[in-house]
Amino acid sequence: MNRVVHFEIQADNPVRAMKFYEDVFGWKFEQWNKQEYWMIMTAGKGSKEPGINGGLLPRPAELPPTGFGTNAYVCTIEVDDFDKYAEKIVTGGGAVALSKYALPGIAWQGYFVDTEGNTFGVHQPDKNAK
Repeated sequence: MNRVVHFEIQADNPVRAMKFYEDVFGWKFEQWNKQEYWMIMTAGKGSKEPGINGGLLPRPAELPPTGFGTNAYVCTIEVDDFDKYAEKIVTGGGAVALSKYALPGIAWQGYFVDTEGNTFGVHQPDKNAK
C-alpha cells in the first residue's frame, strides 16, 4: 500500500495561517531555504506519535466560493478534547463547517474552516461516543 507522507496547506496570507495553526494546535513552521514555502512540523523531531508533517505555501489560484466544497484532500487532526479545540479554532479566527457529531463507539468528529478558507477535520477518539 502507499501511505500519505506529506500534506500542504495553501493560504492567501501565510503569516496569518501560520499563526492560526500554531495558536490552535501548537504546530511549528520553518521556512524552506528562501522560498515562499514553510515546512509544518506537527510534532517534535524523534516523536513516536503517529502522523505526518507538511508544508504551507501561498495560494496559487483563487479559492472556490463558499458552499462549493473543497478542491483538495481534507486532513483530519486527532485531539484529546474536541470541545476545547473547537473553541480555540473559533477564537483563532476559524469557523465551524460541520458541527461535532458522533461516530458511534469510535470518536467525536467535526469539520472547520481555517483563516484561509481551507476545510479540515477534528477527531477525538472516544469509544463512548453516541
